[in-house]
Amino acid sequence: MTAVAIVVPMLDEAAVLPRLLRCLAALYPAPSEIVVVDGGSSDASVAVARAGGLTVIEGPRGRAAQCNAGIAATSAPVVCVLHVDTWLPDDAVDVILRTFADPRINLGGFTAILSGPDKVRWVTSFHNWIKTWYAPLIFRPHLFLRGGRLLFGDHAMFFRRADFDAVGGFDARMMVMEEADLCVRMARLGRARLVNRIVLTSDRRVARWGEWRANWVYLKVGVMWGLNIPGRWGSTIPMCGDKAARDACRD
Repeated sequence: MTAVAIVVPMLDEAAVLPRLLRCLAALYPAPSEIVVVDGGSSDASVAVARAGGLTVIEGPRGRAAQCNAGIAATSAPVVCVLHVDTWLPDDAVDVILRTFADPRINLGGFTAILSGPDKVRWVTSFHNWIKTWYAPLIFRPHLFLRGGRLLFGDHAMFFRRADFDAVGGFDARMMVMEEADLCVRMARLGRARLVNRIVLTSDRRVARWGEWRANWVYLKVGVMWGLNIPGRWGSTIPMCGDKAARDACRD
């Protein structure tokens, strides 16, 4: 069986880690490697992750740079990038390998459902699902016709290491939309697939902003990225510059 590594970027996530640890422990078959990349947490994140048996390395601040560092620290030919607040199905490794049984596919992701302690965010989950198609169709139609799709971190993106290396990895200069940028470059090598299997993602960001405001922010940032409007994406995020905004860029 082809080995699959899971890379988890992390910053100040001690409160969320216990659920992630339970999720990872339930995976069968298990991934060959799990590497957590800490970006300088000031809470007990590192201690909690290590106590749970995870390998933790110190990385630069910024999710794209953290992901690059974590992927470089693994050796498996297939990699899944998993956010701390996204939880995989227990057969995720098999799902990933079955997806790559089609040699045309070089990038995949799960269907994300945003949920909190009291409700499922159906509006945001639907927007998250449909933008996989409408964003590349509108802004990169030539790549859409070749199989390009727009996936984000809450999809638990996965790819072959060889393809990731061939396109140069994540752009470490980007603080938001780094996944979209990777999708565009990967689309030049193969097709992306949104798998019809669910991952659960915390709705904490949506709960903080409000559902309609959050979707407006997502739409606005996506349009600015699609139109190549540089340097202003951060200004669209509420309370940009404080801890809440940093959380938003990570989530």
